[in-house]
Amino acid sequence: MQESNRYTWRLFLVEAASTLIVLLFLVPFYYILVNSFKSYKDILLDPSALPKELVMENYRTAWDRMHYIQSFGNSLFITVLSIAGILLISSMGAYRISRYPTRLNRFIFTLAIASMIIPFQVLMIPLVKMLQNLKLIGTPIGVIISYFGFFFAFSAFLLHGFLQSVPREVEEAGIVDGCSQTGVFFRIVVPLLRPIFATLIILHTLAIWNDFLLPYIVLTDRTYWTIPLHIYQFFGEYTKEWNYALPVLVLGITPMVVFFIFLQKHIVRGIASGAVKG
Repeated sequence: MQESNRYTWRLFLVEAASTLIVLLFLVPFYYILVNSFKSYKDILLDPSALPKELVMENYRTAWDRMHYIQSFGNSLFITVLSIAGILLISSMGAYRISRYPTRLNRFIFTLAIASMIIPFQVLMIPLVKMLQNLKLIGTPIGVIISYFGFFFAFSAFLLHGFLQSVPREVEEAGIVDGCSQTGVFFRIVVPLLRPIFATLIILHTLAIWNDFLLPYIVLTDRTYWTIPLHIYQFFGEYTKEWNYALPVLVLGITPMVVFFIFLQKHIVRGIASGAVKG
């Protein structure tokens, strides 16, 4: 007979500590949200106090000055195309390496994994030179292609682990039924990759949407600026327009907060699936 679960002091202390940690991480969000509705003077006088009145003009000015619709569209365009290309390229590469583990394929896979330890700062100058030669500096396409390379290794690593758990008998049955190798991949293998795809979509969306450095060095034309670049313009070296910068931060992080809340359950499920090796 199993003992009934009892609420112990140890469990209480764990829950109390967890609650305090959560509240600690929520403190910056409190300051951002509360002060985004204050005037510049009230922010400097008492940043921790609740606003005496809601200054909605802050949001209207921030919306206009950052060209929110345009910058949101730029961020969405770059994020969606980047993730679509990353998933396509990495899944095909991981499938090839997993199903045909030749010495050359294993070497390429090892080389790709080893590239994950190279800091982005080391690659900045060669990347800019290469994009200049390809006439891609100042265009979103240059950013998108760069993301293909930077996120390929991590994606292929997770997909390779997941594919090891997919039985080959399923693919062989497709070939017997008349499917080509391409048909087997897109009609049989890709649908089975949906759990790990969901994980990669979430992780890469958060990384690409919030990325500042790569768009900053590539997108020289302000027409193509993403949301993080527009946020940066409110933080000068000598002056900071807090009454406008904080609403901009709220507008910038809101899409990702909503996105993460709705899809966070897929993260653990996808990573756990990718960790299984058959």
